Amino acid sequence: MTAHGRPTVEHHPERSRYELVIDDEVVGIADYHMGDEGALVFPHTQIDPSHRGQGLGAVLVAGALDDVRARGARVIPRCWYVAQYIHDHPEHHDLLAP
Repeated sequence: MTAHGRPTVEHHPERSRYELVIDDEVVGIADYHMGDEGALVFPHTQIDPSHRGQGLGAVLVAGALDDVRARGARVIPRCWYVAQYIHDHPEHHDLLAP
């Protein structure tokens, strides 16, 4: 599933979340639900405490946003981390739902 030690972001629509996986272990999640007009509302992200401080939250959110873009969707960031990430990365501003 993943290259040795390399994080990947997987979309699991049946669970309404994105997962950050390293060596077949889920080390982070970004939950979402569908909001108005098909926008994905991100209320919560989490990185396993043993993997914090390594920039993995950014990897997770970037991967999720890349997938949202590929699907032609928009986002509503209710999670403070997702909101801050989008604020800090202008290349993702266009994904914000009006």
